[in-house]
This record gives sequence, C-alpha cells and structure tokens, in this order.
Amino acid sequence: MTESGSRSQLVTCLWTSGQAEEAARFYVDAFAAYRPDTHLDEVQRSAIDVVPGGDQVHLRAGDVLTVSFTLDGQRFVALNDPARPVPYTDAVSLQVLCGNQEEVDHFWSALTAGGGTEVACGWLQDRYGMRWQVVPTVLLELLAGEDRDAAARVQRAMMGMVRLSIEGLMDAAQDAFGAEEQ
Repeated sequence: MTESGSRSQLVTCLWTSGQAEEAARFYVDAFAAYRPDTHLDEVQRSAIDVVPGGDQVHLRAGDVLTVSFTLDGQRFVALNDPARPVPYTDAVSLQVLCGNQEEVDHFWSALTAGGGTEVACGWLQDRYGMRWQVVPTVLLELLAGEDRDAAARVQRAMMGMVRLSIEGLMDAAQDAFGAEEQ
C-alpha cells in the first residue's frame, strides 16, 4: 500500500488478441495455489462498438474490454483487441521466483499447459505468447556467491537446462573435492 492507503499505481498491461478473460483466468489458476494474493479482480465490458481509425469494428458493445487481475500481489490488466494481434517478444518477460523444486515444477507445468512452449534456461512461452522465467531463488544466490568458479559452473549448468533443476544447480556448485559451496 502507498501512503494514501491505495495500491501501487504501476500496473502491467498485457495486450491480448480477443482472449483477455481466458488469459487472466489461466494466470490466476496457475498462481492461486502457491501465491495467496492472487485473484481475478474485474471484467470491464466495452460500452460502445470500438472502431479505431477506420471502419473495422475491433470490439462490439458488451464484449470484454479489459480484465484486471492480481498475481502474487502484482496488479495486471489484460486488454482485449481481437482485430489487432500484437505478439509478445523475448524483450519482456515475467519472472516467477520459486523457493523449491515443487514450485518450479508447478509453475513450469501450469504455464506451459494447453500449448505453451519450453524454451531454455528456465524460460518458457505460455499459450498466449507471454514469456516467463521460472527461477529457483537458489540460482540467484549461487550466481552471486563469492566463489566465482562455482558461480561459473552453476551458470554453465543452467545454460544446459530447459526447466531448471535445483539438484542439478547444487551439484554444479560443488567444489573439486565434492563439498557443496557455502
């Protein structure tokens, strides 16, 4: 909450190609079991036929215009425009930090469900085209550790993975004598 008691005014807007409500429900379902501050907030319907700069109707009055939802306390809005698909790119992704392998596996499976694509190094693309990074927090700790040789081994191991494995990352962090890095 801000000083005035209202929520943050920074909201991520995700453009969808006519699937705003479906996508918002998909994301809420993926997060709800592990992130308690997750919910569908509001569905706004267009009050008018939307005809931007031409004669093609993008939305009819009554169609879903936007869907507000919250994932792990972060506010999002899915904007609906079935007439103008705008693809997501690798330039922007959402990162899900996970405390254990169970969470990594859950988010990986949930976000690739129904047509998502596994990419590499903990990256995936969901069925709506959004890019995600599913990252165990231990990876960040290992990469930032004082033992730069261990960090290099961890980074090389990560680069060879698709879904990240905490066990594999920890194995990579072991020193030449087999003792785990502290």
